Amino acid sequence: MNRTNYPHELKAYLKDPPAMEAGAVGKRGKIALEFSLDKTGKKSYMSSWMRQAPLIVQQELYFDEQMPGMPCVYILSSGGPNVDGDRYEINLKINKEAFAHISTGAATKIAEMQHNHASMQQNIYIEESGYLEYMPLPVIPCKNSRYITNTLIKIDPTATLFYSEIYTAGREFYGPGEVFQYDLLSICTEAKELNGNSLFREKMIIEPKKRFVGNIGIMRNYKHFAEIIIITPKKNIEKIVEQHTPYVTPNTALGINTLPNESGVNIKVLGNNVEELKQICRTICSTIRKSVMGKELPKEFAWR
Repeated sequence: MNRTNYPHELKAYLKDPPAMEAGAVGKRGKIALEFSLDKTGKKSYMSSWMRQAPLIVQQELYFDEQMPGMPCVYILSSGGPNVDGDRYEINLKINKEAFAHISTGAATKIAEMQHNHASMQQNIYIEESGYLEYMPLPVIPCKNSRYITNTLIKIDPTATLFYSEIYTAGREFYGPGEVFQYDLLSICTEAKELNGNSLFREKMIIEPKKRFVGNIGIMRNYKHFAEIIIITPKKNIEKIVEQHTPYVTPNTALGINTLPNESGVNIKVLGNNVEELKQICRTICSTIRKSVMGKELPKEFAWR
């Protein structure tokens, strides 16, 4: 990307790190995964994959007792936390009638930075009647970090995507605590039909040092938040909304609204406990899977 094309929030964070320039070898991780339905029509498999370190991916696993034909894949990083100048890209393709569950092997840590920023580009492509659960573990932005993520979704009207992300306030238990001590968190999600017609676009820019995030209407007294995007056929939308009632408690708050162009549902959850947010995401995912695939999400492993 030409420097003149960077979004305005990154203009102050474009100086190359002195040790290694932004996007250099070892700092540009990329994976591309494609899933297809086998001849039996009951099992999906990873039909092609590409990996470029520090992002890596291993063979798909089949441990889901509710859906034994569902491939479960974990995206890993051999480079530890995302550091100054890292540029990552994830490409996921679900072919016609295929299905998959994708997560990460650990939380994504965004290390402290002095010169540049770290970025993640995600491209999700789902064909007719495809089904994808994409549930990465939380993002943890450390003190003075800058992180921008752009997600582009292209999806057929008959397909379903459950996509959840959790963003923490920082390393709250590190030393005196690093709650909202990062410089920038920029999150953009855009969805289109396969023919290119726009469905929706949402962008959030969080700069805690420039604007207090504890105000009413932003984070108030909560530390962490989850973003859940459910894109699904129109027939499922009303049922999803009926199953999830907005609420506010001292520890969590949940809001729900339908996405533009009758494309799906958006749920946002605020909370003070990351494990609780993870469980809420899984519970909602289970209701979606039940509605679309007729099966519930199994219990999470204790080590997750």
